[in-house]
Amino acid sequence: MSERRLTNIQWQFMRQSLWGSVGAVTAGSVIFCFIWYEMTSVPTLKQWVLDKLGWNFPMFPGILFAFVMLLFLCLVAALVGTSAGYIYGNLMKKRVEILLQSAMLIERGNLSTRVPYLGEDEVGLLGERLNEMTIRFQQQVLSLQRLSAHNAELTEQVKQSAVNEERQRLARELHDAVSQQLFAISMTMAAVRRTLSQNPEKASRQVELVEEMAAAAQSEMRALLLHLRPTQLEGKSLREGIEGLLIELQTKHSLELSWQIDDIPSLSKGMEDHLFRILQEALSNALRHARATKLEVKLVKMQNQMRLRITDDGIGFAEGEEKKSSSYGMKLMEERVAEIGGVLVVSSAPGHGTMIEVTVPFVG
Repeated sequence: MSERRLTNIQWQFMRQSLWGSVGAVTAGSVIFCFIWYEMTSVPTLKQWVLDKLGWNFPMFPGILFAFVMLLFLCLVAALVGTSAGYIYGNLMKKRVEILLQSAMLIERGNLSTRVPYLGEDEVGLLGERLNEMTIRFQQQVLSLQRLSAHNAELTEQVKQSAVNEERQRLARELHDAVSQQLFAISMTMAAVRRTLSQNPEKASRQVELVEEMAAAAQSEMRALLLHLRPTQLEGKSLREGIEGLLIELQTKHSLELSWQIDDIPSLSKGMEDHLFRILQEALSNALRHARATKLEVKLVKMQNQMRLRITDDGIGFAEGEEKKSSSYGMKLMEERVAEIGGVLVVSSAPGHGTMIEVTVPFVG
């Protein structure tokens, strides 16, 4: 298609040159024949032209002479016009071909392509503009590549920062909870050795205390291991991810678990990950601090919103005490709920368990 268009350009020049030449010669021939006819018809005018200009008109019949003259001039004009049009059209075709080839190379990503000098007319100006456009495009591509590399570095830094922050958090949790409990177990066992022979009854109570502390440390470790699970759904739906998490929790902990999870297919990936992570944090807090034996999880879809509710029968806490016991986990949940435009409500009382409810406006 491109070659056909370029060939048409060349033939267009030839046709225009041909018709222009033939038209000019035809008009000139008609005018000349008219003058010749008038001069041969008026003797005084013929004699005046012969005396003044030295022209002697032949006495052939006017029509025959006009036809021969017109035919000859048309043939000469056609030959000259066609040749000139072909030569000029071919030159124009080659220049346009250079522009087309350069544009195709640029389109394929070869931004080092430059159009050679094509003259001072519009075609040459078009080549210069194409070169300037290519240079600007090359600079923009270079800037985008640098920006992409910079964004990759920033993304890696953010990931590393998040990993470091999570490591520090786990280290604090291990030190503040498990490490102290293990130290208490060690000290208690040392006391058991000293009192075993002297006061067996006291030693028995100390052993029971060690068992309780070991169970608490084990529960703490399991809660921390819950955070080491993948924090994203890994291609699963939110319902599948939550059910898998609860089934795993049920097999590893002596808890009575129940759940109701609605299928909400139109949630974004980011919102699903946030809800899943909020549930992880709430379950971890229940295992570590609430001493719960029953847990109930509900994720229900209503008309204009969705609601995630986690209820336990643990020891509960008075208003303000959650800031002391599990403030970091509560802060994380508040931040995640705020990021998805939801509302977090925590209800609890000493001895009556805890209810954590997340309500998120539903758009979809």
